[in-house]
Formats: sequence, structure tokens, C-alpha cells
Amino acid sequence: MKQSIDRILTTHTGSLPRPPDMLGLLVEEQQRRLAERSQLDDSVRAAVRDVFNQQVETGLDVVNDGEQGRVDYTVYVKDRLTGYEGESVPLGGMTDDVEFPELAELLKPFASPFQVRPTCTGPIDWMDWPAVEADIANLQAASASSNAGEVFMTSPSPGQIARFLHNEYYPTDEAYIYALAGVMKRQYDAIVDAGFLLQLDCPDLALGRHQIFSHLTLEEFRAVARMHVEALNYAVADIPADRMRMHICWGSTLGPHHTDVPIADVIDIVLTAKPCAVAFPGANPRHEHEWKVWRDLIQLPEGKIIIPGVIDSTSNFVEHPEVVCDRLVRYAGVVGKENMIAGVDCGFGTFAGRLQVDSKIVWMKLASLVEGARMASEQLWG
Repeated sequence: MKQSIDRILTTHTGSLPRPPDMLGLLVEEQQRRLAERSQLDDSVRAAVRDVFNQQVETGLDVVNDGEQGRVDYTVYVKDRLTGYEGESVPLGGMTDDVEFPELAELLKPFASPFQVRPTCTGPIDWMDWPAVEADIANLQAASASSNAGEVFMTSPSPGQIARFLHNEYYPTDEAYIYALAGVMKRQYDAIVDAGFLLQLDCPDLALGRHQIFSHLTLEEFRAVARMHVEALNYAVADIPADRMRMHICWGSTLGPHHTDVPIADVIDIVLTAKPCAVAFPGANPRHEHEWKVWRDLIQLPEGKIIIPGVIDSTSNFVEHPEVVCDRLVRYAGVVGKENMIAGVDCGFGTFAGRLQVDSKIVWMKLASLVEGARMASEQLWG
């Protein structure tokens, strides 16, 4: 994984807007109404190629496939793994619907059409490994003749999968998560073996606090988080740290986020994970101030890199490049300019069909990210 040696590199979190025609085909596939699978496969290949090229043209340094062929960043594994034949269970744990009913009503149009989250009722194993191979092949084809700096591919962590897909088969949560770790290891290894950086999506280490484990004390939740990180490290034991990065967040929902756990309460545990880089939100109104944590509470371990979000992925405001620049200069002042990459708070297409930011505005925001990083680089390197 490259460092920001002579300028601040730029990237994003993973998901990007999907073309409307492909979304329709994804809906048909999930509803078992898709007449011709090749039509969706062709659409996904074209979408990956187009979104990859648009990232490069925008000026991003570390790019990916935009998660184009997936219905979301986690639950898609239900169609690739055995064991998920139980009843669909709502995510639960969210206080917004009860506490803010008017907001819940307002946000109904933003809901994703993909809400099936079956429980685990049997042993987990690979059922559709060719789907993983297709993801890798699509990204390899898109990047083959590109001058992109680096290419990454996302994959959910064991703890994150368990957050969405509940367990009714394994005797304990720990047994379930380690079973997921053992199975997902194959996907993690395959992504790195293909020459890509592996991004492990780990919202469970932050978002899990108020969504799933709000009934626990903070110390009890921290114990859960440690176990999740230990399982993750078990799964990636054979992968060099500098071929991986991880993402934590508090969700991309348009709620108040007033129950988000402070990053100061979890970041020490997060930093024990093997990946050399950690991406986290740093631009939204609830967490922007937490750059001070790196100044006052946490010393970045040697060999680690941070990827702070410096543009918000839920707002249609286009951040001014000077705002992006100021945020980056602040972070550089506390962790060192070589130890950071400019990122985005979360994904812009976290759930297919849930549109929060206009597609055209997404690319305007990413262009502002690139320009802000250029301005910050001029200040920091002269």
C-alpha cells in the first residue's frame, strides 16, 4: 500500500452510484424474476468498467469497482454462502424510528428495496464461489489498461456479516464469527492474490455499539469488539498488513447520530487489527471534531496509516476544496503528512437503490476531494 510520499493521495470508501438499468436487473434477480442472467452479467461488467474509468478521470489515486454488482456491502454474501435459509430478521437496534417518528416517515423513500436478511440456520460454506471470481475478473478487466495508482476491493469482516445476518445455528456468537472468519478467508486471500488491496468493512466496531449492543456497558462492548478483531486477524493471518486497509463507521443513515460511540472509546482496539490502514468518518457534523483524538489521546502506531473522511457521503452539499484542504492539513499536523490518505466518510451507494446523494453531485464531491488534496499538498510539501 502506497504512502503519501510527495503529495496526499486520494481514495474513497467503496460503493459508488449504480446505473438505473442495472438496478432494475438486480431487483429482478433478487425477486427471482430475472429471465436471462447474462443480461445482468453484461450490465455489471459495463458498469464496473465505466465507474472505474470515471474514478481515474476524476483524479482519484486508489480506486475500485464501486461495488457495482452487489446489492449492498454485506448482505450480498447470503447468496454466495450456505447456511442462510432462516427467516429474514429486521436489523433492529435503531432508536430513530421510535424516538423520531417524523424523521422515520420522511426517510421512507430513501429505503433500499433489498431488505432480506435471513438468519443462519446451518453450517456456513461457499455455495457460489464463481460469483467471487466474476467480481475479481470484472475488476481485472477494467484495470488492465489503466494508469490508476492502486486498486482495491471491499469485503465485509466476519463481525460485520454477523451484525446483519443473525445466528441460530452455532452455539455461541464467537463460534459463529470464527466460522465466518474461516470461510471468508478464502475471499480475502483471493482478492489479494489477484493483485488488489483488500479493504475490510468493519462498521461493527463502531456502529455495532448502538445498533446491536446498546444493552451492554461500554466495557462489555469493548470486549465484543476485541473478539471481532481477533477473529478478523485470524482470517487475514496469511496476508501482509500493507496489502490491507479497513473501514469503520457509524452508518450512512440520515439520522441524528446522537448515540454514536466516540471514536476515542474504540480506536485503540481497532488499531490492533492487522491491516496497515484504517478509514473512518471525519467530515460529518457528529465526528469532524474527533481529529483531536489523534492529537490528544492516540499516538498512531508505527507502520499504520489513517484514511480520514474529509467529505461527507450523506450530504448534497459539495464541500469547497479549501474545506477539504483545511481538514487534511489538520490531520497531517498530528499524524504526519506521509501517514494519511484523503478519503470519504462512507460509501455513496451503500445499499443499491437507496439514493441519498445525487449521482452527478457524487462526482462533484469527489472532484473537490481531489482538488482539496492538491491544495493541501502544496501547503505541506511546498
